[in-house]
Amino acid sequence: MTIYADNAATTKLSKTALNAMLPYLEEAYGNPSSLYAIGQRAKEGLEDARERVARCLGCTARELTFTSGGSEADNQALRSAAQQGARKGKKHIISTRFEHHAVLHPLKRLEGEGFEVTLLDVHANGVVEPEQVARAIREDTCLVSVMYANNEIGTVQPIAEIGKLCREKGVLFHTDAVQAVGHLPIDLAELPVDYLTLSGHKFHGPKGVGALFARRGAPLASLIEGGAQERGKRAGTENVASIAGMAAALEEATGGLDASVPRLTALRDRLIAGLEEIPYCELNGDRLRRLPGNVNFCFEGIEGESLLLLLDDKGISASSGSACTSGSLDPSHVLLAIGRPHEVAHGSLRLTLGADATEEEVDYLIASVKDVVAYLRGMSPFWRDLCSGKRPHVFEK
Repeated sequence: MTIYADNAATTKLSKTALNAMLPYLEEAYGNPSSLYAIGQRAKEGLEDARERVARCLGCTARELTFTSGGSEADNQALRSAAQQGARKGKKHIISTRFEHHAVLHPLKRLEGEGFEVTLLDVHANGVVEPEQVARAIREDTCLVSVMYANNEIGTVQPIAEIGKLCREKGVLFHTDAVQAVGHLPIDLAELPVDYLTLSGHKFHGPKGVGALFARRGAPLASLIEGGAQERGKRAGTENVASIAGMAAALEEATGGLDASVPRLTALRDRLIAGLEEIPYCELNGDRLRRLPGNVNFCFEGIEGESLLLLLDDKGISASSGSACTSGSLDPSHVLLAIGRPHEVAHGSLRLTLGADATEEEVDYLIASVKDVVAYLRGMSPFWRDLCSGKRPHVFEK
C-alpha cells in the first residue's frame, strides 16, 4: 500500500484546479496588463479568480493581493504593519515562539532595524491564550501576529478572541492561516483580523501562488517594486493560470467542509488512538483543538529520520516537522516551545491525512508505525539504557 501522509507539507493538485489552469496556459495566455483581446481574456480570468477567492473567505476582492505563496504574504503583512508603526513611533511587535519561520525570520530582521519583539510562550497543549496577548500589549505595540493553526502540531488558536482583543486595543492583527484555509471554515466578514495569509498548494491548488488579505484601511506596503500590478502593491506579471487553479481548489475545498471536517476528524482520532498503544509516546498538541487531519507524536528511544526512512520503505510518506526545515539537524522549535526535551523532540512524527484518506489507510499507518518503532528500539543502545533504568523515561508507559 502507498500512502501520502504529508499533506501539511503540500497537497496533490486536484483535477478541478488543473482544469481551471489549462485555458490560461494554452489559450488565454496573454499578459493581463495588455490591451489586446488575449491579454484582456487573461485579465478577466484574473479578476474572476479574485472574486471567487473573496467569496470563499467572506471578504471583498479589493482586499486581496495575490502573491507567490504564504511566505511572501507573511513578509508583506509584517513589513506593512511595522512601517506604519515606525511612522507613529510604535515599534513593539508581539508574536509566539512556535510561528512558522516565514514569520519568525522577518521579525528577527525587524529587530535588527530597531523593533522590539515579544515572543509569547506556548502552553504544553500547543495553544496561546488571549490573556497572554493582553498582558503583552503595550502603548507602543503596533502589531500582533499569531498563526491560525500550527503547521507541525496542528493546534488551532483562539484567533477570534485574540483579534477582538487587538481591535479593542487599536493594534493591528495578522494571522498566518496557511494551514487553516481550505481545512476550517473562515469568514473574514466576522473574523476580526487585519491581515490573513494563505497558500494554494496547501488545499490542492498549485505551488508558487498565495494571497494576502489586508482589510480595508489596513496599511499595505509593496515588497516588490517595478510595476503597477495588484493595485501597485505587488509588482510583476500575475501568474494567472496558478491563480485560477488556486481559486478553483479553494472553492472545492471550502464547499466540501461540512462533510470533510467530521470525516477527517474521526480518522484523525482513530489514528491517535492506535498510535497511543505504543509504549512511551505522547501526542503533541491539544487532543481536540487541532486541525482535522493532523497527528503529531513523539516516541522515546528513536530518531525521527530513521523512522521516516523505514516508513518510506513501507510506502508511507510522512515527516518529522515542517518541510521548510527538513534539512536542519536541530530539533523542532515548535516541539521545544511546548516543552518537549531535545531527546524526544528528535523522535517526532507528523502524519497529515488527505481529503481522500480511508480507514484502511489509517489502520495500515498504525500497524506500520508500531512495527518500525519496535524495530528501531530493538537496535537502540539508548532504548536499552531506558529499559534497564540507566536513564529515566520522559513519558509514562
